[in-house]
Amino acid sequence: MPLLSGNVACTRFNVISMPDELNFEQEAFHLIQPGSAIKERIGFIPFELEESYELRPKTWAFRVRRDKVTVDSTLLKERVKELIKIEREQAGPPSFSKKKELRQLAEDELLARTAPRSSIVECLIEHGVVYVGSTAKASTDAVSELLRRIGVELEYKTPWLELGQEAESSIVEAKDPGQSVLGCHFLKKLLEQSDVLVEPVKGRAKLITSEGTHVSLAGSVINEMNRYLDEGAELISAKLIVNEATLQFDGLSYHFSGLKVENAKADHWTETLETRMDSIRAMWEMLDERYLQAMNTASPQEDS
Repeated sequence: MPLLSGNVACTRFNVISMPDELNFEQEAFHLIQPGSAIKERIGFIPFELEESYELRPKTWAFRVRRDKVTVDSTLLKERVKELIKIEREQAGPPSFSKKKELRQLAEDELLARTAPRSSIVECLIEHGVVYVGSTAKASTDAVSELLRRIGVELEYKTPWLELGQEAESSIVEAKDPGQSVLGCHFLKKLLEQSDVLVEPVKGRAKLITSEGTHVSLAGSVINEMNRYLDEGAELISAKLIVNEATLQFDGLSYHFSGLKVENAKADHWTETLETRMDSIRAMWEMLDERYLQAMNTASPQEDS
């Protein structure tokens, strides 16, 4: 899930507290060794082998790698059948506890010869903000937990949390600390602006109706989406075109994915990252400013 290449997914956190020095090696990633009973490993790795995590004072670039060994359920089922058949032929029908033992044996056998699957999330800490190159909760939770282990405490970066805003909804349930129906209201108002469009052909939208039904739309969604909104539905997310930039914006969680950022050619990965981060920051700045305008609020700096 990259910041450095391809389309960008991004979730932001504010740093609440952190030590003066960050020891990423304390939670460094280690490989799962062949034959190990360990099913999952997670930890920090640098962007490039033997590169420093610190780009400059108070700015760090890092990746979170997760390796997970998952046994194929079909292979497991077949191997258990084989072991039960052997047990039946040698000692008679196996008991329930013996079947459990054979299942564990089959799983251990398969684990020993199954290669782990890897996933990598790219992140940047800059000026007290953490940019996580993912919108998947499992990934953002993993990043948050690893940073907590090295002394970095985080809070989701959303305008309603920074402004101390709260809102109740009988339709939308905020399941995570960073979620709010205020983001749904903002997304609806964002679509009223002249330079913001719903993707007209390959669109996507998610809504919750006034009865609590979750609706997913794809293709030419605008007419059907507007019909649901007119009937009182809340808009959770939509694929937008904003000033010619395309992205999938999730209002409820205030994060985006699918942002097309040009791959910059540079001599070093840090230069590529900086160039791409300029585009990512610009999108966030635009969204933050539009939130303040659309929701008729003053910025935290203006309030203080």
